[in-house]
Amino acid sequence: METIQLETWIDAPVERVFLLSLSVDLHVASARSSGESAVDGVMTGLISEGETVTFRGRHLGLKLRHKSRIDSMRPYSYFRDSMVKGVFSHFEHEHHFAAMDEGTRIRDEVRFTAPWGALGRFATKLVVKRHLVAFLMKRNEHIKQVAESEDWHRYLDGQSVTIATPSESKPGKKRWEAGGLVPYSQS
Repeated sequence: METIQLETWIDAPVERVFLLSLSVDLHVASARSSGESAVDGVMTGLISEGETVTFRGRHLGLKLRHKSRIDSMRPYSYFRDSMVKGVFSHFEHEHHFAAMDEGTRIRDEVRFTAPWGALGRFATKLVVKRHLVAFLMKRNEHIKQVAESEDWHRYLDGQSVTIATPSESKPGKKRWEAGGLVPYSQS
């Protein structure tokens, strides 16, 4: 299994950066060079815990599909997406957020295993890992540019995200209004 770890500093509130990281539209915009688009599941807006999205795009000269699910979320500090279906044998991406010095530190940790045994391990060492690092860095740079400008309104105003209530004494889920960052109970 391979691991990639990246850190990105963003001069914006942690709530904004967290929610922008859940935006399918922002992901697609950051991946224009690969022609990536959302083709199934949540295809626009903010993705929530338990929901899936399938992206289709061209990577390393191959047309690929990657379906992932948000399988864990702790607003505004963490979420994990795991591959449900795709080219990898295993792929999970942990997103960590920390409010620091009037800004936000994002720490990404991606763990993956390539298919095809020894050939896959060779390809990973040769090109796959380097491609994924570049892809993630470009995505984080795009999040940074949007979060530090007024462009974030385009992705978050009028959006909401469903977040599971962590306490057993309060079962259910809440919807969070992304624009105001204020929770309201779901009916």
